[in-house]
Amino acid sequence: MFGSIAGRSAVVTGATKGIGKGIAGVLASAGVNVLITGRNETDAKRTVEELSALGGGSVAYVLGNVADAASCAEMAAAAVATHGGIDILCANAGIFPDSKLASMSVTDMELVLDTNIKGTLLSVQACIPELAKSARGRVILTSSITGPITGYPGWSHYGASKAAQLGFMRTAAIELAPMGITVNAVLPGNVMTEGLADLGEDYIRSMEMSIPQRRLGSVQDIGNAALFFASDEAAYITGQALVVDGGQILPESLAALEAM
Repeated sequence: MFGSIAGRSAVVTGATKGIGKGIAGVLASAGVNVLITGRNETDAKRTVEELSALGGGSVAYVLGNVADAASCAEMAAAAVATHGGIDILCANAGIFPDSKLASMSVTDMELVLDTNIKGTLLSVQACIPELAKSARGRVILTSSITGPITGYPGWSHYGASKAAQLGFMRTAAIELAPMGITVNAVLPGNVMTEGLADLGEDYIRSMEMSIPQRRLGSVQDIGNAALFFASDEAAYITGQALVVDGGQILPESLAALEAM
């Protein structure tokens, strides 16, 4: 039986929609006070309203860019001003524009790496002092199966950034352990988000057929994994990556799925 983490303070970056919104919703429902970040104020306000309606912890927002050190410092300061500190950081902000390697521009590459890996490092760095004060600090990264385990055409820059997050995680876990901070990662497979829904039912059905459980993950599935890493029960787990994918990476070929 999990102990309560109600009343603790969390920052969830890139949480105005998608997986970040799901993580923030699960934490808020558990009584955690959550500060979400994003770049679009209309989306941020709507998300705060929706998550506040769930009951549980307080939900607030701050606009910012995780690839900018000053913006990350402002984010951490806002969490302290709003909720009194930071116990949990979910470094979730990420982008995944499609671009084949042969035609990828330097700008395309830098945009993804700046947001996904530089943004992760800067977010964690900005929150370290408050996480250390907590004495039960938790850093949870949203990586992906793409990069660390699998590949997909058009996402070489994205895959590189997600694999880099795990390299960062392992050393950060060692450095921050004496401060009582754990650092872990969730690796989602195919998850139903707003952007995916826009691709249509045929695309979604084809994706479902590639997963042994025959369904896409929900943002709540990823939020539940983050909630575990944030809990006291996960206090002795650090530097670890948890795949949450309905078995997507298991089949060795299409024939394995057909044999089901």
